[in-house]
Amino acid sequence: MMSMMKALRKSFAFLTAAAVLFAPPALASSRIKDVSDIEGVRENYLIGYGLVVGLNGTGDSISSMAFTEESLIGMLERLGVNTRDGKIKTKNVAAVMVTGSLPAFARQGTRIDVAISALGDAKSLQGGTLLVTPLLGADGEVYAIAQGQVAIAGFAAQGAAQSVVKGVPTAGRIANGGIIEREIMFDFANQKTIKLALRNPDFTTASRITDAINSYLGSVAATTVDSGTVSLNLERARRDDLIQMLTDIEQLRIQPDQAAKVIIDEKSGIIVIGENVRINPIAIAQGNLTIRITETPQVSQPAPFSTTGQTAVVPRTDIQVDEESGNKLNVLKSGVSLQELVDGLNALGVGPRDMISILQAVKAAGALQAEIEVM
Repeated sequence: MMSMMKALRKSFAFLTAAAVLFAPPALASSRIKDVSDIEGVRENYLIGYGLVVGLNGTGDSISSMAFTEESLIGMLERLGVNTRDGKIKTKNVAAVMVTGSLPAFARQGTRIDVAISALGDAKSLQGGTLLVTPLLGADGEVYAIAQGQVAIAGFAAQGAAQSVVKGVPTAGRIANGGIIEREIMFDFANQKTIKLALRNPDFTTASRITDAINSYLGSVAATTVDSGTVSLNLERARRDDLIQMLTDIEQLRIQPDQAAKVIIDEKSGIIVIGENVRINPIAIAQGNLTIRITETPQVSQPAPFSTTGQTAVVPRTDIQVDEESGNKLNVLKSGVSLQELVDGLNALGVGPRDMISILQAVKAAGALQAEIEVM
């Protein structure tokens, strides 16, 4: 009896191992958090105009940059210094644009990073300090103030006969250089409905998100509004802890769907073919007529100490014709996969540029069951 039990255990262990070994691979899934955003929870762009001072002679040319001169005069007047009567001559100041992002739910006093970009003809912002600069939102209101030492990733050096530039010395960054002064009010806790906006709108993906949320909540709380929006009714969800519920929903995994599409960038010769691209039976041949003409002239001259004859240039022309007769007509069967399509085109010996023309010709013939998008 004991030996029979041991044999059964060994058989069960073997079958379990075989089932794990030969089980089909799981489809790649993504979290809802990675394919959608919560409507209203987003960043807001900020922009401002300011001055960077303390440059080592690499700033704007005041004589040719009127906005830099007027900005410098206005700043000095606010500090009680009158410079209207004199001529300002300095190369240590540069007018810059300051940009940043106001995060969602950012509170007053929170610090953010800001980017600095030269606006005039400054050569470098290395060693400069940004003066107090208000950062405005799209509504014209001031939401943050920026100031601090500018850090750049490049440098510029110039001599009498040579110059060296590495990176972009006219653009920099100030880590934690902005302080939020105004908050964007958003009553998130009292929302009755929350909408999830898909980053890649698709009806199938939206429906799968809806099914996953309803299955987790055990009620019909989520509905598909359109291909890019899923609405979640919080009253039907019946959860007291809203944040914890959204955290759990974000971690739910679904299988995103994608349309059959071929992306072509003719400028760089890049081709991206989607997984679901299929073609009907079609025959493809590719070949170009190449004529190569090489000129190798030779010099003909008489023998040494000869009194007759003269030196002359004798032309030598070599013409080669390549009809690419090795490229045969290739037949692609119906419903071939992406890998078979790529293998078939590679078998013809074509490069990316020719492959773009072939795909467009196959689409024109009505055999490519996919959308071609040219960037």
